[in-house]
Amino acid sequence: MPQKHSWEFRKFFRANAFGWKGSKLAIQRIKEAVREIRKTKDPILRAEGAILLMERLWPALQRVDSSSGALGTATNNAVHELVQYIIDAPTESDQHEKWLDSLWKATEEDGVDFLYEVSERWGELCGDKDVASRWADRLRSTLELSWQEGGYFRGTPACLSCLLQAQRLDELLRLIEKAPSRGFCPPTD
Repeated sequence: MPQKHSWEFRKFFRANAFGWKGSKLAIQRIKEAVREIRKTKDPILRAEGAILLMERLWPALQRVDSSSGALGTATNNAVHELVQYIIDAPTESDQHEKWLDSLWKATEEDGVDFLYEVSERWGELCGDKDVASRWADRLRSTLELSWQEGGYFRGTPACLSCLLQAQRLDELLRLIEKAPSRGFCPPTD
């Protein structure tokens, strides 16, 4: 059985690791973590590190003042790079499904959408058409219900991305026609 990798960043990214004024330190730790993951040569290990960091972002950063936008920028840049590591990693289907489940749980628990790009690129993260199609089916009913009720569903970009990846284009267009006139974004008022 393969030994688990001991990621150095793990000790810095735990629940409530950074205080209210910890933005500068949090940004530094994010950059260090991404560098640690980037230098890993094994693409599977790199993807696993990326997932681990994304799972830990919200719990670690939830109490940090992010009003300046610097923390959001740092996390967005990190997530952009990390998502690509996951997409590029060659995996077995069982392992890939576990990764997707872990990432989905992290996006659902993310209080401020640090992982928004994960949702936007969910179809790519699914990889093949069949996986993307299953995820589209899983998300679609909740999306349609939220639109009927005038609400917002965080999985909207993921569902649309999956339909695109699965090449269910007619279905995607029909679904978009049902979108509320205010678009896909949460209401501002």
